[in-house]
Amino acid sequence: PGVHFHAGLSDCKAIIGEAAEMECKVSSEECVGIWYKDGAEIQSSENLTISKDGCFHRLKIHKVTEENAGKYKFEADGRKTESEIVVEDPPRFDTEELEAFKTVVTVKKGHKATFKLSYSGREPTKVQWYLEGVELSSEGNINIETLDGSSRLLLMKLLRKDSGEIKIKLKNEFGMIEAVSQLNVLDKPTPPLGPLEIVEASSSVIEFKWRPPKDSGGCKIQNYILERQQVGRNTWKKVGPIGPEAKYRDTDVDHGRRYCYRLRVETEIGTSELMETEDIQAGTKAYPGPPSAPKVASAFKDCINLTWSPPADTGGTSILGYNLEKRKKGSNLWGQVNPPNEIIKDKGFAVKDVVEGLEYEFRVSAINGSGAGEFSTPSEFVFARDPKKPPGKVLDLKVTDSTYTTLSLSWNKPKDIKGVEDEAKGYFVEIRPAEKTDWDRCNSNAITMTSYTVKGMKSMAMYWVRVIATNDGGEGEPQELANYILAMPPPVRPRFTDAKIKSFMIVRAGNSARFTVNFEASPWPEVIWLKDGVPVSKKVTISNAEGTSQLLIPSAERTDTGIYTIIVKNVVGQETFSIEIRVTDEPKPPGPVELDENVPGTVTISWTASPDEKRDDRLHYMVTKRDSVKRTWHTIADRVFNNKFTACNIMPGREYQFRVYAKNDMGSSKQSESTKWLIPAKKEKFTVKMPESKACDLRCPPKFLVPLKMHTAPQGYECYMTCAIKGDPTPHVTWLRNNISLNTNTNYFISNTCGVCSLLILRVGSKDTGEYKVAAENALGRAESSTKLTVRE
Repeated sequence: PGVHFHAGLSDCKAIIGEAAEMECKVSSEECVGIWYKDGAEIQSSENLTISKDGCFHRLKIHKVTEENAGKYKFEADGRKTESEIVVEDPPRFDTEELEAFKTVVTVKKGHKATFKLSYSGREPTKVQWYLEGVELSSEGNINIETLDGSSRLLLMKLLRKDSGEIKIKLKNEFGMIEAVSQLNVLDKPTPPLGPLEIVEASSSVIEFKWRPPKDSGGCKIQNYILERQQVGRNTWKKVGPIGPEAKYRDTDVDHGRRYCYRLRVETEIGTSELMETEDIQAGTKAYPGPPSAPKVASAFKDCINLTWSPPADTGGTSILGYNLEKRKKGSNLWGQVNPPNEIIKDKGFAVKDVVEGLEYEFRVSAINGSGAGEFSTPSEFVFARDPKKPPGKVLDLKVTDSTYTTLSLSWNKPKDIKGVEDEAKGYFVEIRPAEKTDWDRCNSNAITMTSYTVKGMKSMAMYWVRVIATNDGGEGEPQELANYILAMPPPVRPRFTDAKIKSFMIVRAGNSARFTVNFEASPWPEVIWLKDGVPVSKKVTISNAEGTSQLLIPSAERTDTGIYTIIVKNVVGQETFSIEIRVTDEPKPPGPVELDENVPGTVTISWTASPDEKRDDRLHYMVTKRDSVKRTWHTIADRVFNNKFTACNIMPGREYQFRVYAKNDMGSSKQSESTKWLIPAKKEKFTVKMPESKACDLRCPPKFLVPLKMHTAPQGYECYMTCAIKGDPTPHVTWLRNNISLNTNTNYFISNTCGVCSLLILRVGSKDTGEYKVAAENALGRAESSTKLTVRE
């Protein structure tokens, strides 16, 4: 109950010297309120008006000053609304001086120009002067004075090139303002410009044109001053001022003589330097150049209408007329169409001297005062026959392909009905955006193919399309597509284009997670990302571009773990893909480790779970063991998903110790270590049982373990024979050659070491050839082994 505000006061910015108004609206027209400024009540005064209009209460300041800045409050029936007036003082120009400043300042070369403007606004105010966009500073012929709210620019010894835009720019903390004027420095004009264009050079007249000066000095051209010299003479004849038009017709010439002219430009400031022309001869024969090739305007069985353009080179005189010639196809003879004494005055002619069904070409020459010039290039061949009928509509117009910027069309030729619709020679393709009414032609020249690709279309824009057949008889009726076309590829159901997309990602806590999916779809699909079936949070950044979508989780936390699903859908269908993102870190170690023996020879290790076990379903444990014998740690259990493990093969008398680690995808934690575990060994009396011994008979007769081998030795070289014998008791060994004992022969070195018997011949000769034998004998028997030695020369 009571009065309340429909609209409160709003903060406003006010400029010094201008008006400012505040307004609020209450719910009752009978309500009377009080206005306050900075906490003190205010009433209407000479510069401030407080008014009420129904439910609206207004406070208006007619001319804002610095004192008007502050907080204003309107209070009614115990309710209040507040706002603030911020007083700004941007730079401002004096209105009358600004209008005068904009007037163009015109001075003569070498004189000075002054630009001055007064301004107001909060100091400090930065003042800048510019000439044609280049900032000026006080130096040389430039003087800038800024004092007491006004600034003056003085430019001395001005030149023509100093003409241009003068700009002053003011800037303070509240804003910027600028004003523009123009400076025009007057100077003498530059000379006229060539080259000359000779309009006529006959036996009695020389007429020529030239180009105005590049710079008239800022003034209007009053006259061109002309002098003439006859080539061969030393004197120049002053023709005098000829007016401001840049052309002259000299009728005081003699046939065959050459003349030269001097030209100057005259303005109110002065006269330019002179321009001297080239020599011009009066009365020379200058034939015109060739006209353009004749064009066939229309053709009938008894008349062919032609047009052409005049030559660019008229030969210095005006064109009087034209001669026209024709030639039948296959003939080398040209025949003149117009009578010799009747030249063609117009730039066209109707040729009636033709035979129906024959094919002709035409050429034309221009005629001036000197005579007929060169002939033009021939026209195209044209049949003397009545024009053809325009073709009909194309058939089976359809779209074969499309993209966001192109459209491919195909069609069939229209029907050929003699006398009604003749055969089509080409086609035009036209399109019209849906928002326009005019058709745009895609090909400027008719195409002969029955297919075309329109390019440069706007993506997803709507177009109407039509094809027009044409021939020599004109254009036929257009054939439109039944429906409008959208500039887009043919509809494609969304599909993912990555050959192998990973479906699982592990991210360390604190790092960013980035996942990119490439796809194709037409039209452009809607892309949605979900986390565990609900839209992703604002923390997740989704970036979509053409054919790709990227998910970015900056500074990932464990709570970001989940199944992320991308849904790509358009009018054709939808496709989804899910990836599991696991945010994890190296786990914290498990709690205290306890040992217990439930079964002899085993130890049950139990431990308190790691704090990370509840939030990481892939966390598991590894158990290692060390004993007092091996004294190295080795793993006895891994991938343990509960908090207990029983170690077997625990031997009494050894001291054991165990460590438990928490592990996940990122690595393992620090260890939790158990106390030492020892099961004392039971001492038993040690007895040794000796087995009964049996006597062993090692005696055996001699036996060759390694017999002698055959030997072939070069003369003068050594020869070494060896064999191995066993026997118990040790057998007596005798070496024989050709059955003669060698044991006492000093020419041979014989040895017997541990059953290995050897014979060495230092220098083999022919006398050493023969059969060698070893005989071994003890009390149990006898054994022999023999070989032969062959000596090579």
